[in-house]
Amino acid sequence: MSVVRVTLRLGVFSPSVLLGVAATTGALDRAGLAVEEVPATSSPQQFAALVAGDLDAVLTSPDNIFAHPHAGVRIIAAVDRGLGLSLFARPGIRSGGADPGAGLRGGVLAVDVPRSGFAFVAYALLARLGLHAGLDYDVRAIGSTPRRAAALAAGECTMSVLNAGSDLRAEVAGCARISRASTLGPYVGSVLAALGSTVERRAPALRALTSALLATAAALVAGRLARPAAEVAAERLGLDADGVSRYLRTLVDPREGLVPTGRLDARSLETLCWLRSSHGAGGPELDALAAPGSGLVDERFLSGPSPA
Repeated sequence: MSVVRVTLRLGVFSPSVLLGVAATTGALDRAGLAVEEVPATSSPQQFAALVAGDLDAVLTSPDNIFAHPHAGVRIIAAVDRGLGLSLFARPGIRSGGADPGAGLRGGVLAVDVPRSGFAFVAYALLARLGLHAGLDYDVRAIGSTPRRAAALAAGECTMSVLNAGSDLRAEVAGCARISRASTLGPYVGSVLAALGSTVERRAPALRALTSALLATAAALVAGRLARPAAEVAAERLGLDADGVSRYLRTLVDPREGLVPTGRLDARSLETLCWLRSSHGAGGPELDALAAPGSGLVDERFLSGPSPA
């Protein structure tokens, strides 16, 4: 007898190891789901597809939701804390000495788009080195993280923020990790999100997806599923054995890895709002969206107590 599965179209930026492990271990099958991953070329393109109904849900930076306050997008679950999100320099540049930003000054920062979550992280990390956009470096929109990693390795830009395996491939290519997003404060790098209308219309399927992903995340953080995770990371991210080992350590790291409860804690939300506001993208709309009870975070599919 054939098994009927519900199909969900899920927008992603980088190949999701978490989703791959959920598929490989049968968690998605048991949930009655077939998930089609749809790679994004940029944040605006992904959100246009979500609003148009071409995607059922997205794995995206929570800041992308802040950038579209009237789209009616809800955060269903926090997924990870950045997965190694860091500022990188192209091959041949090192940061250190009396002027740690010297090798980056006058260069080009590659971003998804200039007013996006990862771009705000880059601006904050560069400001710590005494460098400011428009004064000490130029900003160029290149698109998704894998695209930026390729451009950085090829020397087509000077610096960028990378994560989720692209950071490890960049290091193999000779790029230098300058500083980490986790030093800015508690942070959430990606969330599972959907239009409010889709949450209502496809609640059973989205509940099943959320449960499957969080159960897989909890198993990984508990030290289980290491072998399938290693196989998925090698296949999906193109990492060698050392890269896989490092990626798996990041995946379970409490500061940079998975969020097995799925809950977006208040301190991480504060960091996200601070980053956006610090770079001229805050204001009353952001304050209203981030306020408790705004409907931004929809926890109906989660279990367990809310974080402080």
